[in-house]
Amino acid sequence: MDREEFDLALLEAGFTLAAEKGWHRFSLVEAAHRAGLAVDEVRARFAFRHTLLLRLGRLADESAFRDDGLGGSVRERIFDLFMRRFDVFQQYREGIRAVLQALPTEPGLAVILGAATLDTMRWMADLGGIDRSGFGGAMRLNALVGVWGFALRAWEKDESPDLSQTMAALDQALDKAERYGALKPSPDRLMEEATRNTGIADHSLELET
Repeated sequence: MDREEFDLALLEAGFTLAAEKGWHRFSLVEAAHRAGLAVDEVRARFAFRHTLLLRLGRLADESAFRDDGLGGSVRERIFDLFMRRFDVFQQYREGIRAVLQALPTEPGLAVILGAATLDTMRWMADLGGIDRSGFGGAMRLNALVGVWGFALRAWEKDESPDLSQTMAALDQALDKAERYGALKPSPDRLMEEATRNTGIADHSLELET
């Protein structure tokens, strides 16, 4: 079993136990036994239960950030990036819901997840092409965190098989963010769009001639 298979097996066991017992009521030893993994190896890779959440976040980020020709407007990019994360979260849905239910009574967990989310949103903003320069950039980053939080709360309650309620909530939040200038394109993104549009125009002229 390679490292990725090891991690996926432990994530599956850990979040299944969280769904069954609650986030506070299971241990990594139990998760190791459930997954059929050696406890010493689990201890070496996952020192704390919270490490499961950080590993899941990285897994979701890896899915979202894969380089497969992500295109479109800033809004379209952000929508796609967020939904890619939710696609991964959906595989561990009930366990993640147990985590979200535990947040109000576990401040340390909230701090860890808040820091991890902020870091992810920085990557999201840069990959999506949002201008993060100056004070306005900091405000736009905070707005993006708010968009994610709004969509996450919708996802938590969304029982639809196609996540239609989550997508509708995300659309709503992005509408508001766009109206307030929170999706302002970065200079690099503007240049990329200008170059692409110029290329399209040149191609059209060639076809006409």
